[in-house]
Amino acid sequence: MVYANPNISDNQPVIRQLDDAAINRIAAGEVVERPASAVKELVENAIDAGATRIAIEVADGGKTLIRVTDDGCGIAAGDLPLALSRHATSKIDGSDLLNIHTFGFRGEALPSLGAVGRLTITSRVSGADAASIQVSGGKMDAVKPAALRAGTVVELRDLFYATPARLKFMRTDRAEAQAISDIVKRLAMAEPSVAFTLRDVSGGGEGRVTFRADRENGDLFDALHARLARVLGREFAENALQIDATREGLRLYGYAALPTYSRGAAVAQYLFVNGRPVRDKMLTGALRAAYFDFLSRDRHPAAALFIDCDPTLVDVNVHPAKSEVRFRDPGLARGLIVSSLRHALAEAGHRASSTVANATLGAMRPEPAPATPARVYQMDRPSPAARQAAYRAQSPGFAELSQDYSGRIVEPVPETAPEDEPQDLPLGAARGQVHENYIIAQTADGMVIVDQHAAHERLVYEKLKAQMAENGVAAQALLIPEIVELTDGDCARLMAVAEDLSRFGLTIESFGGGAIAVRETPAILGEVDARAMILDILDELADQGESQTVQARIEAILSRVACHGSVRSGRRMRAEEMNALLREMEATPHSGQCNHGRPTYVELKLSDIERLFGRS
Repeated sequence: MVYANPNISDNQPVIRQLDDAAINRIAAGEVVERPASAVKELVENAIDAGATRIAIEVADGGKTLIRVTDDGCGIAAGDLPLALSRHATSKIDGSDLLNIHTFGFRGEALPSLGAVGRLTITSRVSGADAASIQVSGGKMDAVKPAALRAGTVVELRDLFYATPARLKFMRTDRAEAQAISDIVKRLAMAEPSVAFTLRDVSGGGEGRVTFRADRENGDLFDALHARLARVLGREFAENALQIDATREGLRLYGYAALPTYSRGAAVAQYLFVNGRPVRDKMLTGALRAAYFDFLSRDRHPAAALFIDCDPTLVDVNVHPAKSEVRFRDPGLARGLIVSSLRHALAEAGHRASSTVANATLGAMRPEPAPATPARVYQMDRPSPAARQAAYRAQSPGFAELSQDYSGRIVEPVPETAPEDEPQDLPLGAARGQVHENYIIAQTADGMVIVDQHAAHERLVYEKLKAQMAENGVAAQALLIPEIVELTDGDCARLMAVAEDLSRFGLTIESFGGGAIAVRETPAILGEVDARAMILDILDELADQGESQTVQARIEAILSRVACHGSVRSGRRMRAEEMNALLREMEATPHSGQCNHGRPTYVELKLSDIERLFGRS
């Protein structure tokens, strides 16, 4: 069967100059991918105009109506036709495309929207009358007088009516509305000093408010923390660590959640460069690398991080939607993220997410209410002396029961000075052990339940890592070096990180002709398939720009060693052993989660426990 070659034609191709309408529709295809893209461009214009209040109204997922109202500086009546011309902008003068301080700078958004929809702009500048202009499918009407108190109203109706084929690729109204909500929330996180309102007006009328964020006051971190609590939820704000670091002209700030507050997908990772929301592979890779030692592969960290720097250090003009950036020194940005996050996680010590306790309390259900109302009572909390007397009276009986049951009461220590009370320490004093696996400790305002095996496993793991960092990774020389054939490009990419690999005991050398020779492998891994490891490293280098394959395999071995060398489930521990474990957890960074990101302890506040039992 003979196939026609589409690249061969009997007619000589003729080069033609496209008209402005076609050019604008092509540009719209790059800038306006879906209704959310249009909302992004219009809201960014409002922020650039200095708005403090922005209202967004959409109907049918933005397909039939998008209206953005702001109180910014406005557009003069004489400038309205120019605003709808391609590459006309007030944000740059064209002399320096690297020194950009605004969201927009290309002057493509408004003419692109006018080319594929029905666009109306009504605006008023201070000291002048309001004016309006309309453009439909690229055809511009004359400027007309209008009524408006201040700012600008941009209304876009029937998006893609001029390019019906694009409508076939739109998703459901619900999916498009969700995409718009996500865009608005990202921009709201970047601008805590701006009030945002998102309203769904499908079906007419005032509609319903789907998102609202009032203007936040206070310093940078107070305002940002309050805005993140509003956008991402109170739980994120309660379990996030403040990040603030500077290195060689780059400043990183924001909030990153504890490892025990992790997600099943990378849906809670928000990155901003000079206030611009970005989805950058290098930055997300750095975030993943920072949590590499604390989360399993199926869990993902949550964070909202901001990088501020001189605009000349980053190129934002590398993507049609400006969603990707390119740093002049990407290694500097990546290193800043990894080191800052790891430092913050280490300073968090044994802290674990409060959502663990909330889930525990949520799993506790009271008995069904009786037919007759129970008598409401109030009990005074016993004094320390009364508690000690009760312990002394009860402990012999509990000691006898411990021979037959898995719950044991620890003999309480004698009364000491209040400043020496172990229960005043963060993880309290051990009071018992249940099922030979869980330590019950009393704190000043509640109780702590510790998984003894998971906690000790993390402690042993941290000691093994410290020893490896101090002494280095032992390498085993191969009797016969293994030769791995690669392409010239892969060989060059691999040799560029040869020094980093050698720190983990993997020694490679160039063997000529695109091949490399593996001379040493990490001794702790035993017998390894060198070729498979090299190919895995190359895949990571291609995908993320750096590789953690060797380190991951070594630390997986250390994790298994720690598991076998830790206190086993089912072992009865003495009171001094349990308290020693609690004190070591308090002194060891990252002890709040096991090697897979699961919590090693749960803390329950006394007020929550009393509420479970109906106490006032």
